[in-house]
Amino acid sequence: MTPGGRLSAAIELLDAIIVAAREGGAAADTLIARYFATRRYAGSKDRRAVRELVYEAIRRFGEPPPSGRAAMVALVGIDPAVAAMFDGSAHAPPAIDPSEPRAVESRVPGWLGRQLAESGLDPADIASLIDRAPLDLRVNRLRATPAGLVDQIAEARLVDGAPDALRLPTGTMVDQLPAWRDGLIEIQDVGSQMVTAAARTQPGMQVIDLCAGAGGKALALAAAMDNRGIVLASDVDRARLSRLAPRAERAGATIIETRLLDGDREATALEDWTDRADIVLIDAPCSGTGTWRRNPEARWRLSPPRIARLTATQSRLLDLGATLVRPGGALVYIVCSLLDAEGAGQVDRFLADHPQWTAEVPIAQGRPRGAGKRLTPAHDATDGFFVARLIRPC
Repeated sequence: MTPGGRLSAAIELLDAIIVAAREGGAAADTLIARYFATRRYAGSKDRRAVRELVYEAIRRFGEPPPSGRAAMVALVGIDPAVAAMFDGSAHAPPAIDPSEPRAVESRVPGWLGRQLAESGLDPADIASLIDRAPLDLRVNRLRATPAGLVDQIAEARLVDGAPDALRLPTGTMVDQLPAWRDGLIEIQDVGSQMVTAAARTQPGMQVIDLCAGAGGKALALAAAMDNRGIVLASDVDRARLSRLAPRAERAGATIIETRLLDGDREATALEDWTDRADIVLIDAPCSGTGTWRRNPEARWRLSPPRIARLTATQSRLLDLGATLVRPGGALVYIVCSLLDAEGAGQVDRFLADHPQWTAEVPIAQGRPRGAGKRLTPAHDATDGFFVARLIRPC
């Protein structure tokens, strides 16, 4: 592909991504993969260059641009190399008309920026939310240690405050490493590892991972328990939960059981766990504002009504989780959001409705926020998270 052809491809993809974000369609990564699956003439360098153009635009514009072309026209003022691609040659986009529309650069949508500021984030915190993220690994302590692997993986380094973590350069092909093949490592952000550690699991415990998804935290819990006890990994998403079994087999995590739940009827499916769990971990569905470094397109999919639906779900899950915790046990609430409505505000509401429950400091890292702790990219060099540890009275 010529440089102009790459730019045309990026514009075409951005048009599709903007429509998908507006209509709840496929994610950007999926659309990019589909696009190149039917264009075998595009080599690896072409695919990489187009992807970089697409994601540069997504990161630059907090609001969805009017069009893919408007986004790329706006990038001309930021990156002179883009200007040279608008040359009107074969396969290249037409030359720029000075009067044509162009996107307006911003970090976040205006309405969401105000909510983040009201939630205590300063400009540096907000700006860091769309920085490029590092690549973090969790070493599977069932089979290895970070100290034993750090010299075996090129450019890997240990991470302060995360005893099972290694940090690698972005772009490392993890699935080609022998350590991956042998189940010694999993991809997991350092912040995710830190908040999972708030569970403080011990061998022999009975633990519920209530919103397990594909099971990253369930695998970490099983490793921390030295494969002794039970981790019940449950979720309403069949496709995501189905990915856990092969991951657990590769990791040698034998204590994980899975249970598919019916949305809004989870309590019935979990009746046998009422008052039984030592730990209930809720990694609740949320806006994902803390993960924009890895998924900047998510900003284009948020709206006030969607956040209202998410907060209602979070409140319901907290109340459900409380019924599953044994007396003296702990409820660990996690969101990868930095909005108080999804984090500190949810826990404040829970404690007001359950006055006999108490909050403990969940982790050493991060900064206090309400009854919990918050991690941010700017302060902690992790994805953004809120975590609280709530104790049921005996």
